[in-house]
Amino acid sequence: MSKADQIFVDMCTQIIEHGTTTKGQKVRPHWEDGTAAYTIKRFGVCNRYDLRSEFPALTLRRTGLKSCMDEILWIYQRKSNNIKDLAPHIWDSWADADGSIGRAYGYQVGRVSTYADGNYDQMDRVLKDLKEEPFSRRILTNLYAFDDLHLMNLYPCAYSCTYNVTDDQREDGRLTLNMVLNQRSQDVLAANNWNVCQYALLLMMVAQSTGMVAGELVHMIADAHVYDRHVELVRELISRPQYEAPKVSLNPDVTDFYAFTTDDLIVEDYKYGPQIKNIPIAI
Repeated sequence: MSKADQIFVDMCTQIIEHGTTTKGQKVRPHWEDGTAAYTIKRFGVCNRYDLRSEFPALTLRRTGLKSCMDEILWIYQRKSNNIKDLAPHIWDSWADADGSIGRAYGYQVGRVSTYADGNYDQMDRVLKDLKEEPFSRRILTNLYAFDDLHLMNLYPCAYSCTYNVTDDQREDGRLTLNMVLNQRSQDVLAANNWNVCQYALLLMMVAQSTGMVAGELVHMIADAHVYDRHVELVRELISRPQYEAPKVSLNPDVTDFYAFTTDDLIVEDYKYGPQIKNIPIAI
């Protein structure tokens, strides 16, 4: 059975059975009808996924992997903050009339900083350092720019990636690239596996671009929560049958991070349960 399913079921059970509630507290999110959106939450959730073992897609329901990849390319490759450059419509509620979500996500990745050896944006610097100094402990991206928060239509949820390389003495000589993903807040039903698959794909693309093997994705969530109107949906979801994880790979001919497209994603043997339709989203 999929290890991602097992991790998800365990996490959701812990949240629902042992979490704390925000009911009655002052909360920012609300439902479309104006009602306050309360949650049951757990603080400091850490989940580990080893991409050398399997790709961490849920089989309890389908995760749209091409859409996941398109959004991660939108942020880290195209470095865009405009929903007109994105195929999925997940950001529509936070965009202005021109399609911008403000100085968020891709805008921050594309900001150029000055280093002793030149000027680089965040993603270009990551790729350079992984190729030239792979054992550096300073290779990361950070989207949480405090000076620009007031100009973001939504503060970044998944906000930083720390890349770390290990030498696992592989026969082919390749190093292993790992990532820690830090997330301040997560709507578990709507976004958990979406984020996991997104950053697993990002890790795979960066690893392939730098001649490495994708290893562990460690996902740290400060506030992992289930909304009050999602509890019964989650209970039903985690009771479903589980299947083997799908086989997910990238076109091996692509070795330039900026050349990847969603056409380079290969998904095989993905068996999954029915989708949950019309999930209410708190905004």
